[in-house]
Amino acid sequence: MAVVLPNAMLTVYALAHPWARDANGVPVPPNPNQKPAPRGTWPGSVLEQPDGSWSVRLDPQAWPVKEGDTISDETGRSWTLSSTREHAVPGVPDVDYVQATATLNPPEVP
Repeated sequence: MAVVLPNAMLTVYALAHPWARDANGVPVPPNPNQKPAPRGTWPGSVLEQPDGSWSVRLDPQAWPVKEGDTISDETGRSWTLSSTREHAVPGVPDVDYVQATATLNPPEVP
């Protein structure tokens, strides 16, 4: 088992989940020009992968986070989450974390 140590203080901006629905029952995403209020800032890890995506590890207090939510670090960089998964070990909360993949906003151009 590998341990990924925190390398950033990450702030979570979670959209309202589930999205509101229109009169036909179709999910309506929130206004993309309106940033949600920050949920909290916790130690976490963001590591760029060889394919240009980012591997993110969040404190379990950040859960729930979903695809489309954003995170930012203390330097002002921000990422949009593309997948999320909560890892919880029953009876051992000290090793719980949230795993995510993300893209940098705006993406880096090679």
